[in-house]
Amino acid sequence: MDLNCDLGEGYDAWVPGAVGIDEALLGVVTSANLACGGHAGDERTMAAVARVAAARGVVLGAHVSYVDREHFGRRFLDVPADELRAQVAAQLALVVDVARAHGATVAYVKPHGALYNAVVHHEEHAAAVLDATGDLPVVGLPGSAVLAHARRRGVRPVAEAFADRGYLPDGTLVPRGQDGALVTDADEVARRVVRLAAEKTVRAVDGTDVRVDVETVCVHSDTPGAVLLARDVRAALEQAGVPLGPFVRGAA
Repeated sequence: MDLNCDLGEGYDAWVPGAVGIDEALLGVVTSANLACGGHAGDERTMAAVARVAAARGVVLGAHVSYVDREHFGRRFLDVPADELRAQVAAQLALVVDVARAHGATVAYVKPHGALYNAVVHHEEHAAAVLDATGDLPVVGLPGSAVLAHARRRGVRPVAEAFADRGYLPDGTLVPRGQDGALVTDADEVARRVVRLAAEKTVRAVDGTDVRVDVETVCVHSDTPGAVLLARDVRAALEQAGVPLGPFVRGAA
């Protein structure tokens, strides 16, 4: 099982000698989704994450989004497909260049926030993301349109679950701001992830079980107590005998 996290979502590099949340999480996760300017981040944060990821053997992915820094990429934008294609391509090109300059490579793509949720069902935006990202593996929810487009194009689809997010009975995520959207109790999160790895199911907010067959699990860096949460999840998986490692290796 791969353990991933969204990183580089600040607007400045780490202070020398200070261990921030991003740096601490890079000691826990096996893959890191690096913000590339659309919703957050800049070249300094990209460089900081890329350097540490390269040193620790953490695989980097491009965390592309709608261009919406004001709302942290968590607002759906009904942009034309060609405009979205250009925005995603520009974000990917920037993060690839920065990563290479600091000894890292970009091995996959994961949409962020509202774009991630949109490409579950929005066919045009799903296709635009794939048009922009070429043959890089793409991460998304099981059953999503973006993963279906990837399969049809011969691109590797990577199904993902969330350790710290609530699920609806249809397998989609509880919208942020609604009851049950976040799961922050460390013990509960660890139990959920171990069960997910062993049984490929997760408990939805209505008490039903949802089938979730995935290759990677995400812990968000902005969830309260994210570092401890990620450490507990990793420890629980290791104790349960689940092998941990990045789901993909390669370069953009």
